[in-house]
Amino acid sequence: QTILQGIILLPLRAICIAFILLLAWLFASIATFRHPGKGSVPLKGWRRRMIQTTLSCLTRTLFFVMGFQVKVKGKIASLLEAPIFVAAPHSSFFDAIISALTGMPSIVSRAENLSTPVLGTILSSLQPVSVSRQDPDSRKNTVIEITKRALSRGQWPQVI
Repeated sequence: QTILQGIILLPLRAICIAFILLLAWLFASIATFRHPGKGSVPLKGWRRRMIQTTLSCLTRTLFFVMGFQVKVKGKIASLLEAPIFVAAPHSSFFDAIISALTGMPSIVSRAENLSTPVLGTILSSLQPVSVSRQDPDSRKNTVIEITKRALSRGQWPQVI
């Protein structure tokens, strides 16, 4: 029975995951197409709503296909209540679950992640705070950028 499920379920899940990732890439590409600033200006209007709704829904669907079901207990803090959202240990794909549940906030990510095919486009649409490991001033610049976004009074999305 386990072998049969592996033969049927594994390829089916892989196809669904690939399809969801391509859809997410498509929506991220549309939302960021011809956007001025590329990370220095926040996404507004239909672009931000598209990222929040479609990518959040697709990410939840992706994790459901992978076998995760997440229930939120309590109330998620709004952008004005908590402009910075902290998640720990910040080292696994579980950060994506938190992102989907909180409306796709900006994240802090390595600058190298933005250049990966497909996932880099999706990540760029979240307008991440990039951290460069080669730049000695990167930590200071990251703190300045997070502070700027947190004090923007809702112009930038939450930072996780």
